[in-house]
Amino acid sequence: MGALKLRSRLMSFVRNSDGAAAVEEQSDGVLVIENGKITAVMDASDFEVKGNALSECEDLRSCIIFPGFIDTHVHMPQLGILASYSDQLLDWLERYAFPAETAFCDPAFAAAQAEHFLHRIIALGTTCAQVFTTVHAHSCESLFSAAETKNMALVAGKVMMDRNAPEQLTQPPVPCARDCEELINRWHGKGRARYALTPRFAITSSDEQLALCGELLQGHTDVLLQTHLSENLQEIAEVGRLFPHARDYLDVYEGHGLNCSDATFAHSIHLSSNERARLLDAGAKIAFCPSSNLFLGSGFLDIQSIPRSHLSIASDVGGGTGLSMLHTCVEAYKVAQAQGQRFHPFEAFYAITAGNASTLGLADEIGQLKSGLSADLVVFDPTKPSQLAGRLGTCVDLTEELFAIMMLSDDRSIRRCYISGELVYEGTNQTWA
Repeated sequence: MGALKLRSRLMSFVRNSDGAAAVEEQSDGVLVIENGKITAVMDASDFEVKGNALSECEDLRSCIIFPGFIDTHVHMPQLGILASYSDQLLDWLERYAFPAETAFCDPAFAAAQAEHFLHRIIALGTTCAQVFTTVHAHSCESLFSAAETKNMALVAGKVMMDRNAPEQLTQPPVPCARDCEELINRWHGKGRARYALTPRFAITSSDEQLALCGELLQGHTDVLLQTHLSENLQEIAEVGRLFPHARDYLDVYEGHGLNCSDATFAHSIHLSSNERARLLDAGAKIAFCPSSNLFLGSGFLDIQSIPRSHLSIASDVGGGTGLSMLHTCVEAYKVAQAQGQRFHPFEAFYAITAGNASTLGLADEIGQLKSGLSADLVVFDPTKPSQLAGRLGTCVDLTEELFAIMMLSDDRSIRRCYISGELVYEGTNQTWA
């Protein structure tokens, strides 16, 4: 099969030598893809100079090609409870999240939902995600299997809970750890799959379970870890009650070796300065979930206190109100504005591409339009919706343009998605390849 050659406006996001996010752009560029990898990124004029004919390229110059978007914290089983009216976090878990996850006891249902979940995120431009499944091993198995058919980069884990949740969603520590190890051995490093150990949060795990999680992390040094930390004040108080020996919330995880460079702690809104310093010193990452934090009234993350190398952006559906990473960036901007802070659109686009790839240890595979990386791409149509098209006509520079794209785009803006160089979604007719 010959190379795929796409002619379009190309945008990728990097950090300058001074640490600021910046854009690498070809206003009329050519992207060459072979065997699932990007093999060349160049201006159309250079493509011709090298003796190639532009007629060989598919002409997508009405669009912009971005690297595929990446979500660092999302819950597969919670799509059906989006926009569920409730009090704050703990009430919402009891009323909506736990019942939704109980339905995944049925393996056939879990397999169908895994396919549905991937279709939904891809249709919004997300080509890689770090995902919570449920306590059921088959739910994680189903998601990895569905991603494998698309050759999709995916990080996922079976949720670990042994208390303070419905009986159908808890599992004794030893059988749970055994299931996790079997999933690691079967899936971690197979193709583009990566495993993340996934204790839900301290409230639903005993010391015994967290200790076994730490042993798994030590025994499989290249697996990741994902969990929640300091999202809600009631949650923090309950953690203090359950773990009276711990000096603070982070110490619960630290006591079992879970504060490490491969860990992503979702939320982390209410950390003390000491906790924050310890987390950063360990090299751990914080998943900023602005949509969820606003929806559940959890609070505002002080993003200025987090070095950008430790900060990722995540949808956190279903506490978050949408799977779109661009929508998530809109909410991040609002959180920053409410605190008198700055969230530049270059930073937003860097975060949901190269930055989130780095968080997941995948910077050498995805996140930029760069020779040698996997061809996970979003073909973005700036003519849709009409409100976006109208605003782009008045933009005076690239900052304004990317800000308008972030603020005003929707699912109609996603023309295509490619994964490993294969067309997997065609938005014009809402069709799947």
